Amino acid sequence: MKDVIDLDYDLAAELIEDIKDDPMGDWFDLPDGTSPEELENIKRVAKRVQETSDFLVVIGIGGSYLGTRAIYEALDLGSSETKCKLLFAGNSMNSRELKKVLKTLENRDFSLNVVSKSGTTLEPAIAFRILKKALIDKYGEAEAKKRIITTTDPEYGALHDEAKANDYETFEIPLGVGGRYSVLSPVGLFPLACAGANIDKLLEGAKHCKDNQLGENLEESMLVSYAFSRFYLYDECGCDTEVLASFEPSLLYFNEWWKQLFGESEGKNGQGIFPASVIYSTDLHSMGQYMQDGRRNIFETFLKFSPEKNPLTVPKEKEAKDGLGYLEGKTLAEISEKALEATLKAHDSGGISTFVIEVNDPEAENGISELTLGFLIFFFEAACAISSLLHGVDPFDQPGVEKYKKEMSRLLGKE
Repeated sequence: MKDVIDLDYDLAAELIEDIKDDPMGDWFDLPDGTSPEELENIKRVAKRVQETSDFLVVIGIGGSYLGTRAIYEALDLGSSETKCKLLFAGNSMNSRELKKVLKTLENRDFSLNVVSKSGTTLEPAIAFRILKKALIDKYGEAEAKKRIITTTDPEYGALHDEAKANDYETFEIPLGVGGRYSVLSPVGLFPLACAGANIDKLLEGAKHCKDNQLGENLEESMLVSYAFSRFYLYDECGCDTEVLASFEPSLLYFNEWWKQLFGESEGKNGQGIFPASVIYSTDLHSMGQYMQDGRRNIFETFLKFSPEKNPLTVPKEKEAKDGLGYLEGKTLAEISEKALEATLKAHDSGGISTFVIEVNDPEAENGISELTLGFLIFFFEAACAISSLLHGVDPFDQPGVEKYKKEMSRLLGKE
């Protein structure tokens, strides 16, 4: 795509400066602006949680939890040997889901990490009340206070005030960092450190993206090319839906984080590309038909990682009645690679424009690591901000979300 459109690199440089100068652009400095003291404090508290808790419940919704869960699931930290697992609550008003969390916590030690700038967002506020009561019932008020860690506004808000009054351990959400751009702040770094993630490598991957994709030589930037090309497809070709695709089932929540990032940032004033996602090869047996032969208002962005180091191999059988004799001895990594190539070729023949974003960490066991995820997070955050400005909308507000909140409060009887 870079070869068929005229990319305006001077404009790209201007937009990058606009992002950095925006009052809500402080997320741009998170990869290399997080102080060693803050990182050490995060690790200190995380170690204490690991020593006292089997589970840390992360209470938050939207950007307060999606980035954390995206990385947690992608790294498969839930099945690792680290002592402290993460549970997630406060991301819906469904009683059954919260009961599942409470059931899991029975006869187990746990702590709470409440993530909210205001402390009054309905879903996490309700969950916090219920889980705080469970914590007090189990440990008593004094010990419960030691097991509550808040991540909130440094100056104002109900959660800030409660944390101060009760002397909760507290991390600050930088004033100039909105929820969907916050995963590289204590919002994501603290719970991920509790779960055993290497947060230094996560920031290193993000810094590598920032330095190499938004440095002096923008002409070589895959990030800038992606941001401008997707706007070109929307503005000139009528492609109003982007589908994020990969062959990695563990990226399900990464897809959800990505959809919030682009949906909340771009979808304003009748503008914006609708963000959708698929996980192949599963969705090739369902959404594959539409992708191949449906409306041509879509384009695809594929994520590709370095091959898994120790993949399973198709075993040999004396009588290959299943017709898989030609695959015997091949690894699932080899087969998945060919499936990706075949999908790209098929969708191209069907008239779909495609991007492939490839990130490699040779040391990663299955190709996905803190380094690659840190790179991708900053990559999409920066590309989303640039693309939103090309649409002529503010990347960092969400007025539509606020409208539903006000109406819901009115219907529930709030004065």
